[in-house]
Amino acid sequence: MPLLLRLVLGVTVIACTSPTFNGVELSPAEPAPALRLADSAGRVFDLATERGKVVLVFFGYTHCPDICPTTLADWKRAADSLRALNLKTRFVFVSVDPERDTPGVAQRYAARFSPAFIGLTGSRAQIDSALAGWRLGAFRDGIPGDTGSSYTVSHPSQVFVIDPAGQLRLMHRAGLTPMQIRDDIRALL
Repeated sequence: MPLLLRLVLGVTVIACTSPTFNGVELSPAEPAPALRLADSAGRVFDLATERGKVVLVFFGYTHCPDICPTTLADWKRAADSLRALNLKTRFVFVSVDPERDTPGVAQRYAARFSPAFIGLTGSRAQIDSALAGWRLGAFRDGIPGDTGSSYTVSHPSQVFVIDPAGQLRLMHRAGLTPMQIRDDIRALL
């Protein structure tokens, strides 16, 4: 086989292989569930209008002692490494604890990690509806009937990654490095 033909075939094979992701790839990908919540300024964030961007969505709460601040800190490092590349990416933190987290509190929390991060929440009914749409659960831990404010909330630990076509494409488990997150975003763009 002539060298030029082997080179063309080799490039074709490389171009046709799909990327390898660090997160868990959903196969087949599916349309991302709806996510419509007002931000701290009263503007509605609608995931459906984010086409053309990679969107990372994480459900947590601002009083979280561990996974939430760790996830957002990793997001910051990933976002910082992407900034020079001018990539289209959104990082969205959704509080599942509307009893303590108003939209303003959620936004201030997200902005502590990066001013570009979006912090959202809504009424209990809105959050429960969003969780149901994403087929997730979150619940307040503690003693039934306890009305104190020093409770924890059990919530999902994974990050949902939506591709530019609006498809739920990946789930990032806790513990991915910022560079692994960055690499997955690059591969999707």
